[in-house]
Amino acid sequence: MQIETGVSLKPFNTFGLPAVAGRLVRIAAEADVRRVLDHPELGLAPKFVLGGGSNVILTRDMPELVLKVEVMGRRLVETRPDAYIVEVGAGERWHDTVAWTLAQGWPGLENMALIPGTVGAAPVQNIGAYGLELQDRFESLDTVDLTTGRTVTLNALQCKFGYRDSIFKGGLAGKSVITRVRLRLPRPWQPQLGYLDIERKMTETGITAPDARTVFQWICDIRSAKLPDPAVIGNVGSFFKNPVVTPEQCRDIIARDPHVVHYPMDDGSFKLAAGWLIDACGWKGKSIGQAGVFEKQALVLVNRGAAIGSEVQTLARAIQESVYGRFGIRLEMEPVLV
Repeated sequence: MQIETGVSLKPFNTFGLPAVAGRLVRIAAEADVRRVLDHPELGLAPKFVLGGGSNVILTRDMPELVLKVEVMGRRLVETRPDAYIVEVGAGERWHDTVAWTLAQGWPGLENMALIPGTVGAAPVQNIGAYGLELQDRFESLDTVDLTTGRTVTLNALQCKFGYRDSIFKGGLAGKSVITRVRLRLPRPWQPQLGYLDIERKMTETGITAPDARTVFQWICDIRSAKLPDPAVIGNVGSFFKNPVVTPEQCRDIIARDPHVVHYPMDDGSFKLAAGWLIDACGWKGKSIGQAGVFEKQALVLVNRGAAIGSEVQTLARAIQESVYGRFGIRLEMEPVLV
């Protein structure tokens, strides 16, 4: 086990924010977690688990011991009549994994192409896009308890998935390290097409029964047109959750602004487009310091070049207050502020 000191975390967070880890240990296997816990000094130190840094806003240097998760590997573990079960190391990039499963002939993840971050971070956030969420393709995961060092396997029910939520943002926050994730890819495959942008692609191309590779390419094209590449412009993707409101709340907002973008949910509630709400408040293209709102998509906050975490935090809170003042809706941030 190698302990690195004074490590810049700027390359390890997709917003490109400056921060320094006093001490950092790279986790390549479950055994590395146990070595940390058995260490006479590190075992008792406060710890911060870092994956791909695509869902974190660093507002300070890190006195905690940073555990940089780099568990790699992908394999097919089981072929069932109704699904392929694929196991992936938590350190693997999510988008690369989506492309890999397609190359193996195991479709099912294509609607979540180009989501930034690692596979290990995907269950924490219950990532999702274009009509699909991780929980729809989830089998189980392995996590190492940061107190006992014991490896525990959790199923979907135990992970308590919700909209951009899980037990890892609640009761297990900061208490465990996800090391491997198993995905359930359905057989036979059926495309998930019930989303406006996908329907537009079908109309544009005349393809009414796309295969998985076609859907994958459509999603990549759609996201690339709307969202900045974190390698070029620092960002964490969607910064705010789309708020879910009651039918009464939705009717009240529509009465005040009939153009509000909203989607009916299975339980009778309605999901409002957070990006539309932010845009309606005039934030698109605006900045505070070097933190700004992306010109093409108001749901995305970006690093104009030299942003610091406090600027991002100030901008986010100003947007929240603005949307609340106009619509009475309190937007919730997706990334974690540290």
